[in-house]
Amino acid sequence: MRFDWIATCLAIMLLAGPALATDQEQKQQVAKEKAEVLEQKATQDSNPAPVPKAEAITQPEAQAVDPAGKAPLDDAITCLARSIYWEAKGKESTDMEAVANVVMNRLGHEGFPDTVCGVVKQGSETKSCQFSWWCDGKSDTVQEEAPYAMAKEIARKALNKQLPDHTGGALYFHDRTVKPDWADKYVKTADIGLFRFYKPRDGDAK
Repeated sequence: MRFDWIATCLAIMLLAGPALATDQEQKQQVAKEKAEVLEQKATQDSNPAPVPKAEAITQPEAQAVDPAGKAPLDDAITCLARSIYWEAKGKESTDMEAVANVVMNRLGHEGFPDTVCGVVKQGSETKSCQFSWWCDGKSDTVQEEAPYAMAKEIARKALNKQLPDHTGGALYFHDRTVKPDWADKYVKTADIGLFRFYKPRDGDAK
């Protein structure tokens, strides 16, 4: 009798496995499609109101995208989450949110690309990356599961317009332990955790 019960459990698990995988794939695809629409709207719409619930990316959908942190950076959620992770993992959640703010503030702004991945990868063709982790020659594979899950949740909120802008409209930032030459050209907007944030004096991106 015991063996019959074990066999039944194993059969259920084997049958449930493909169903769960299919469900994850469906959530992932829905999230990517929603994110593509939301980033397009972000480049055209200055309305700060949160995205309507029916159009918003849900938490399970966002977490289904790139669960192992190894996927190519070719969709908005992965590009934004991986940038948040590598720029601010190990720091406070507000620091991570502020990195997301900068990416979203750049999106569609004159002088910057109109896709999240374009913003994150900008400058890579000339080895002058805007986000240093993208050009550092190291593996971009995620190493810590919990911070990456947090980064994906912050990315989800940012794309849904559910994330307040802690940076005061900043387009640039740097670690406060350094003072880059370019910083004097811009107006400081905020100090958040270990980061300092800036925007152009005349409002134009360079």
